Amino acid sequence: MPPDVVRFWAGLGIVIMDAWRLTETTGVCTTNGPVGFRLGSVGRPIGGMEVRTAADGEIEVRGRTVCEGYLRADGSVEPATDADGWFATGDLGRVDEDGFLWLTDRKKEMIVTSTGKNVSPALVENTLKEHPLIGQALVHGDGRSYLVALLVLDAEPAAAWAARHGIEGTMQELAGHPDVRAEVERAVAEANKHLNRSEQVKKFSLLGEEWSPESGELTPSLKLRRREIHHKYGQILDGLYTL
Repeated sequence: MPPDVVRFWAGLGIVIMDAWRLTETTGVCTTNGPVGFRLGSVGRPIGGMEVRTAADGEIEVRGRTVCEGYLRADGSVEPATDADGWFATGDLGRVDEDGFLWLTDRKKEMIVTSTGKNVSPALVENTLKEHPLIGQALVHGDGRSYLVALLVLDAEPAAAWAARHGIEGTMQELAGHPDVRAEVERAVAEANKHLNRSEQVKKFSLLGEEWSPESGELTPSLKLRRREIHHKYGQILDGLYTL
């Protein structure tokens, strides 16, 4: 959970402590707790669970609750762990000096720019979405020299912002309005101040139609279907590199 959200709930007297798990681990792998809490991390390993990171930053776990493997159609089991019992989770992160685990992103979703920089799209997208007008974001730039983004207006805040500024229209019309775009440009510039150079968004396209599971851009749990979005908006993304 974003630290700012945790702080908001803490201000209301509700303490939220992140934990982390995978289906293959049966239950929780790491968790924060009253005697061991670090904001922004997903805590330390529970008893009987070991956590380490590989050379490329992929998180690996070992313990009694890690499943033995995946059942094949013929009834055999494909091993899930290596010979020493370590399971490669597909998540990237780091373990600090006190044993707390910090997540970066999914390994398969990392962007590698043409200059060889590894960029977490989720980090950049979450930074962009801190502005109330930006409800959804997808960052693109694998194999490119800089990042671009598709940004989707958040309907309710966008409508309220437009009304305060005497602007009327549908979400599609608001996305094309110069004043709305100017505000989003300021939001992107502000987000870039909190990102390093390789993570900064150089160009973006502002969309007025929200993504949803029904329209195909999101999973039922509201995660981005990156491949589908890249396919659907491929021309727009490519165009951001030719403008």
